[in-house]
Amino acid sequence: MTIKLTLGTTLAGLVLATSAFAETTATAWTDLNLRAGPNTTYDIISVIPAAQSVVVDGCLDESNWCRVTHGEINGWASGDYLTAMVEAPIAGNRERLAVKSVTYEKDPGAAVGSGAVGAVAGAAVGGPVGALIGAAIGASAGSAATPTDKVTTYVRANPLDPVYLDGEVVVGAGIPETVTLSEVPDSEYHYAYVNGVPVLVEREKRRVVYIVR
Repeated sequence: MTIKLTLGTTLAGLVLATSAFAETTATAWTDLNLRAGPNTTYDIISVIPAAQSVVVDGCLDESNWCRVTHGEINGWASGDYLTAMVEAPIAGNRERLAVKSVTYEKDPGAAVGSGAVGAVAGAAVGGPVGALIGAAIGASAGSAATPTDKVTTYVRANPLDPVYLDGEVVVGAGIPETVTLSEVPDSEYHYAYVNGVPVLVEREKRRVVYIVR
């Protein structure tokens, strides 16, 4: 069963052009997924390491997804996790920040995450609405966990029903109470499969501490 939840982001995405619709360079403030399309249901084609720069071609008018280039790879990243010189949310500030608008026409050959067809946009499917709480830009997300091979092997070998959120999951993000967490035996971790990837979660604070890639 695939569960689709709504993501309520509290992160300030920011992209600043030096002139109207100029080429924009932004930095990922945490390890950030680069996807084949503008939604968490699309396959992850690369990962932008924290503090590395990307060229932002533009962002969608209807959401915070931005089309970017990292090295020689083109894809889509959540603008909530891209920072530039002025802290301001992309949504509602695009004219002031001079962020170019782009469109997305689905490529028939573009891969979409398993079980995610039909859940690219819309309300909850098969589950209650929840909200993923993100850490503020510039704040410490805490040290990433370093799980043992035994833990990551168990998580990969025991997949769970995927949960898809309208936003990106990063280390430090909070998992809503509506998402069921499963225990990793003989360890301190719980886990869930969120937005196409398995994540390890600190049970009490319900914070993502590691993304199993």
